Amino acid sequence: MRTIKAIAVMWLRDMKRFFRSPSRIIGNIVIPFFLLVSIGAGFGRAMIPGIAAGTTYLGFLVPGMLGMTMLFSGMFSGLSVLWDRQFGFLKEIMVAPVSRVAIVIGRIVSGATIGVFQALMILVASQFLGFRFSLWVIPAAVGFMMLISFIFTAIGLIFASRMKDEQGFGLVMNFLIMPLLFLSGAFAPIANLPAWVRAVTYADPLMYGIEGMRALIIGSSSVPLGICVLVCTISAAVLVLAAAWAFETSEVV
Repeated sequence: MRTIKAIAVMWLRDMKRFFRSPSRIIGNIVIPFFLLVSIGAGFGRAMIPGIAAGTTYLGFLVPGMLGMTMLFSGMFSGLSVLWDRQFGFLKEIMVAPVSRVAIVIGRIVSGATIGVFQALMILVASQFLGFRFSLWVIPAAVGFMMLISFIFTAIGLIFASRMKDEQGFGLVMNFLIMPLLFLSGAFAPIANLPAWVRAVTYADPLMYGIEGMRALIIGSSSVPLGICVLVCTISAAVLVLAAAWAFETSEVV
């Protein structure tokens, strides 16, 4: 019971801090929304090789932008750990009579919730550009988006638990984000990539997240939905455990 309460407290604290900061609410969706407007609207009805017949480029791009939003939101959620360390709050919660695993899970759940909320804002905004999808897929899509957000929030926490410098953390996150994003097939079908590049994309968890979203939202993807769910589930489980271990063995100050 104490563990569940600790998770809920951490989640509620992060939610309050998020919704009290308008800049954070829109910060991670500006670039995806700009790309949707500039690229998606411009090439919205273009038929590109590698995209399933009957699917426009806008329909192909929207799941990619959802993945991009959750990638940015999750990876940079680790900044909250650095802020808490700087202001002494991390030390206070570390000496509280709750397990560090509960603290990590609370942070991961809150980070994932924020990522899904921002992704849903992008999904709603895409309606004004002409993108349409069935409302029946929303519950499954939200569940899958939570899974994707777990992965990248856990990665952000792993690095944040080992770093003390905010600038250094930002540099490392950008160094990781760019390859993950551009190898994910967010902007172009992975089938059009050279064979050796395509082989690398199969090691990118974001690729499975985006392809799974495409399977759910537009009904076509380069990777079967079952495989996407399996890979994302295993990745999330492993990375959450790794984040818990990293947090457990990290220095408080």
